[in-house]
Amino acid sequence: MTTMLSVLWNPSEIALEIGPIALRWYALCWGLGLGLAYYVVYRLYKDQKLGADKFDPLFVYCFIGILVGARLGHCLLYDPGYYLNNIAEMLLPIKIMADGSWKMIGYAGLASHGGTLGIIIALMLYAKKTGVKFLHALDNISIATPITAACIRLGNLMNSEIVGKPTGSDWGFVFQRNGEDFARHPGQLYEAIAYAALFPIMLWLYRRYKERVGSGYFFAVAILFIFSCRFVIELCKEVQEPWELAMQEMIGINQGQLLSLPFIALGAWMLRRALKK
Repeated sequence: MTTMLSVLWNPSEIALEIGPIALRWYALCWGLGLGLAYYVVYRLYKDQKLGADKFDPLFVYCFIGILVGARLGHCLLYDPGYYLNNIAEMLLPIKIMADGSWKMIGYAGLASHGGTLGIIIALMLYAKKTGVKFLHALDNISIATPITAACIRLGNLMNSEIVGKPTGSDWGFVFQRNGEDFARHPGQLYEAIAYAALFPIMLWLYRRYKERVGSGYFFAVAILFIFSCRFVIELCKEVQEPWELAMQEMIGINQGQLLSLPFIALGAWMLRRALKK
């Protein structure tokens, strides 16, 4: 049951309605995160005297890379059995109904691990197209990444999704939209706070060690911190798919933690490499 300090959480999914057009909080948070990242990286490119011709195509590459990667990551890493038999739902923001009709629902499921891999591949293509060194572009994007990640997790919170485990303490969030009357850890909020705290640290590191842009240093710091936080916070979050319960019984960690390990290892290796340079 709820306690005095519990937050009764039941916000509307809709942030703004103008006639038939409804703007959802999740889309708004995504847009805000991308907009802030756009501004930060624009300032970084200007500070580094990289021309507009180098910056202009960057957003397109990153947007497509993160969206495609995050969507395919969710479909193929968390529920491949369903989506490989429903390819249209994997590629398009629709839900096919029992009678064969379809409904526009947006992309219900985006995975941060897939998004990270997608943006890495996109930046490889961007570097080949523009002549900007891959690690240089990757470091610049990584400085802005934490603020985008924080906004996305706030979008998850507004959607009452990716919830935490029940908490035995006298505080927590009661996700009433999910039909619950007990408090859970707000895992989405924990992640949002962690990533938001990393953002000013990344800006401080840039001011202090600007010459390290292009070494992979900022990418290493970002993914090492983000996925280490993700691994730890997963301990107080519910699994996203039922089959992860058996996975936890077998190896002690869930899918989100397992997928975080390669990024943690990559971050540690690249940080060591960058510091040796």
